[in-house]
Amino acid sequence: MNRNNSIEEEIKGRISLGNKAFYANQDLFKSKLLTKNSKLRMYKTLVRPEVTYACETWVLKENIKTKRRIFERKVLRRIYGPTKEKDGTWRIKSNEELNRLTGNKNIINYIKAQRLAWFGHVHHMPDNNMVKKVYEWSATLTRSLGKPKNRGEDDVKSDITRMKITNWKDCIRNRTKCKKLIEKAKTSLKL
Repeated sequence: MNRNNSIEEEIKGRISLGNKAFYANQDLFKSKLLTKNSKLRMYKTLVRPEVTYACETWVLKENIKTKRRIFERKVLRRIYGPTKEKDGTWRIKSNEELNRLTGNKNIINYIKAQRLAWFGHVHHMPDNNMVKKVYEWSATLTRSLGKPKNRGEDDVKSDITRMKITNWKDCIRNRTKCKKLIEKAKTSLKL
């Protein structure tokens, strides 16, 4: 966070770290000895954690979502390669093709699922836990004039309503329901 309550610089730094992780392993991503599924697993274990570190606290604005999608599609196009047409020409894969290949498990849905998991984790904590106290703390200062900025909790609650879950407090308290909800969030949240 900076003094303007913006996390943009941190997010730019995360993308640059993701690029470093990707290019450091570029020989493996280019290798013809590894299958596409192996390369996808490498991306999910080596590169994506660099890009999404501490994403549980982010408020996802449209420009943040766009930058994340662009980064992920660049990597996925490198993994899956071009498509050969019937006439023998080659073309890059479309965004819809990449979504279909990954089963709609994209980076934005992953971030939203991580935030939902953290939200549930905090609500499971006892009331005397320091993390929960900080989470529930409210500032005595007033917000500046104009449209108030979204908070992380507001963003997560809007994701929950988008998933059409009305009794989210019951779902969060029940750990098995919470895990099912998080798995559902990885593929079902609309971008």
